[in-house]
Amino acid sequence: MAGFVRELERRGGPALRLEQRAAGGVGCVVWDAALVLAKFLETGACPLARRHVLELGAGTGAVGIMAATLGANVTVTDLEELQELLVVNIENNKHLVTGSVRAKVLKWGEDVTEFQPPPDYILMADCIYYEESLEPLLKTLKDLTGPDTSVLCCYEQRTVGKNPEIERKYFELLQMDFELEKIPLDKHDEEYRSEDIHIVNIHRKQTSFPS
Repeated sequence: MAGFVRELERRGGPALRLEQRAAGGVGCVVWDAALVLAKFLETGACPLARRHVLELGAGTGAVGIMAATLGANVTVTDLEELQELLVVNIENNKHLVTGSVRAKVLKWGEDVTEFQPPPDYILMADCIYYEESLEPLLKTLKDLTGPDTSVLCCYEQRTVGKNPEIERKYFELLQMDFELEKIPLDKHDEEYRSEDIHIVNIHRKQTSFPS
């Protein structure tokens, strides 16, 4: 299977070198939303040093590996068939990592006990394009998040086909249990930003107990 390397510049040193795959599913290339989220992490808006970070639907691992170069202890997760690519990319960039990074299988909707306690951050880039994956993804988010977990969800707004409907449904379902705050465009990396790529900071709704 042919691979081709995508370089992702970093402010603080050599670029990340990310192998991609020319064949296979959607997880095999570095999507624009992953670039935007990875570069947003570099702005320092979210303190990552020594934080526990989990990436969902990691694909090439670009976002999680970037977080690990910023001092976070990261678990990048995706399906079984993407583990080999994740391991290759971790290996290729391990000399740049100042925290730690490992790859694990996590299938949305299934048991997440091994990923407890809840992480400080969950990272997601372009994870909302299959209608059938919305409910498993939301279950996983509910199971993984604690009251202090911050979920950074970056997605490209797509106007074709069923995409707008899937997006609308996702945010509707999400707002049943979570608070959403959109990160303004001027807080994104100056170069890696786009009007149609959004970053949303998501937190569990605080349950108020009767006094």
